[in-house]
Amino acid sequence: MDFTSFTLLAAGSDLSIEPAARDDADGVELRMDFAEDPLGQLADYDGELPVLVTNRVGWEGGEAPDDAARLDALERAVEYDSVTAVDLELAALDGAGDHDAGRVADHARDHGASVVVSTHDFEATPDRTAIEDRLERACEYGDVGKMASTAHSPDDVLAMLGATRALSAADERVATMCMGEAGRHSRAVAPLYGSRIGYAPVDPDEATAPGQYDLATLRSLVEQLQSEK
Repeated sequence: MDFTSFTLLAAGSDLSIEPAARDDADGVELRMDFAEDPLGQLADYDGELPVLVTNRVGWEGGEAPDDAARLDALERAVEYDSVTAVDLELAALDGAGDHDAGRVADHARDHGASVVVSTHDFEATPDRTAIEDRLERACEYGDVGKMASTAHSPDDVLAMLGATRALSAADERVATMCMGEAGRHSRAVAPLYGSRIGYAPVDPDEATAPGQYDLATLRSLVEQLQSEK
C-alpha cells in the first residue's frame, strides 16, 4: 500500500474477515491491540488483501499497554510479506511514552512497508490551523499523516475538510475523518478533498471508531461521490 490514491481498509481484529472484505476493500487493518494472537494470525494469513497493522496504545484510544512489547510486536508484524503498512502514533514519535517508536518506522521501511502516522482527538475538533499543524508534523514522520477528531457541528467537519484540501494541494499525503454522528458523513466526503485512507468494518456491529459506516456502504458512497466530481 503506497496510498497514492484513496485506499479503503476493512477494519477489524481478526483476519478471517478478509474473504468477506475482498469485493469492497483495498486492504485490511488488523487492530492488534484488540486481537487474539495477532502475530499468529499474521503467520497463518493467506488472504489476497494487503494488511496494515495497528497496535494502538491506551492513551491514544487503544488497548495496548505503553511498553516496549507493544512496539516489539509491531516490528515483528512488519516482517511478514502480507504487511505493507504500519500505523504509529504521532505523540509516540514525538516522544510520548517511554519507548522509541521511531525504531518501528525504520524497521517498517527496511521491510518495504509504508508508515502511517496518526493523531486523534476524542473530545473535539481543533481549529483548522491546529489541524494543519498536526497533520504537517505527522507527514514529517510518515508516508501518510492521519488525523481523526470528534465533530460536534458542521463547522468542525468544514475545518477538517479545509485542512485536508490544503495539505493535499501541497502534495502531502493525508488521511482524515471526523468521528461521531456529526462527523459521520466526512468519511464519505473526505476522499473528495484528498484523504487517502478510509476505514470501515465488514459488520457494522464491529465498528472500531464512533460513526463508522460498514464497508459496503462506505465503498458505495465514495464511488458515487467520486463519479459525480
